[in-house]
Amino acid sequence: MIVDDSLTVRTIFKRMVESDPALVIVGTASSAEGAIAQLGQTPADVVLLDLEMPGIGGLDALPAILATPAQPQVLVVSSLTVDGAEHTLAALEMGAADTLLKPRPGGFTEDYRAALLRKIRALGTRPGEAALEIEAAAPAPAAPAPDAPSFARPGLSRRMRRPEVIAIGASTGGIHALGLMLRRLGHDFDVPLLITQHLPSSFMPVFARQIESACGRPADIAADGLMLTPGRIVIAPGHGHIVVRRGAASGCLVTRISTEPAASGCTPSVDPMLASLAEVCEGRALGVILSGMGRDGVIGAQALVDAGGTIYAQDADTSAVWGMPGAVARAGLASMIAPPERLGEAIAAQASAPAATASATPAQR
Repeated sequence: MIVDDSLTVRTIFKRMVESDPALVIVGTASSAEGAIAQLGQTPADVVLLDLEMPGIGGLDALPAILATPAQPQVLVVSSLTVDGAEHTLAALEMGAADTLLKPRPGGFTEDYRAALLRKIRALGTRPGEAALEIEAAAPAPAAPAPDAPSFARPGLSRRMRRPEVIAIGASTGGIHALGLMLRRLGHDFDVPLLITQHLPSSFMPVFARQIESACGRPADIAADGLMLTPGRIVIAPGHGHIVVRRGAASGCLVTRISTEPAASGCTPSVDPMLASLAEVCEGRALGVILSGMGRDGVIGAQALVDAGGTIYAQDADTSAVWGMPGAVARAGLASMIAPPERLGEAIAAQASAPAATASATPAQR
């Protein structure tokens, strides 16, 4: 369903979507009120939603749209302005899955059409189906210990030890998951956090403020030479990847910004962040892969696990798109696959573990 108060925009989007024979337009609406009424009668898998419309507007209507019977995925089509970024990120935190910038006149190009269709196809594929494939192919696990948490995934036996750094990678649907997860970290949480979220550069300052609100502590956009201190939150800029190095003299961990092309094609990319932690932390790092389209993160996750580190992944049922977390799950790299809230609890527990190593059974991991 296409929801936009501009007839021209609705017409262009309709033509673009209908150019893919696998996609069907079930309706269009010029207001959020009209969309809610239609969705009550005609379910949609994906809703293209303009936020700035007369009436209650897309942002205020979002909870009602998400609660309609089909529980559609929402792709926010936003303007490239400060207000547009504020409203879009608010929508993503509330549960919208992804965003696509609305181009200026003349900007509805073939590349834009391809990006739009790629996002719609990804959002229209229910992630639970991919999870069933993994479960069907996996060997039956050994019976867990009686007190083992139900959300732990057996298979990887690692040592429980306090990480030096926790690095989080996310994309489509990841902002909502990130908020749920970070709110489970207590005010005394003091491990440095690195966050790589796929977003346009213009959104990053607003995103940093959003993270500050969720965590109750300052969040900085990464820069060359930024030191990782206890509890500090550092966010990848839109134009490059975070990589971590250890100062030769001080031994402290600092960030550097890399603009080298990543294998995933993403900027910023999760892979360089995780791979750099594999090099400098000797396994004392925890990576978390949240909802996202594609496979960004799986290369860096492999490097981190090979170095003795740990990877957690969001589960399929709560992911808007189970691409990134599904990739690490299929590769057998995830020690835990769980909803964001449970991941947050596990991260808090990991952060409170002693710096010295202690044995852990696979079920406890």
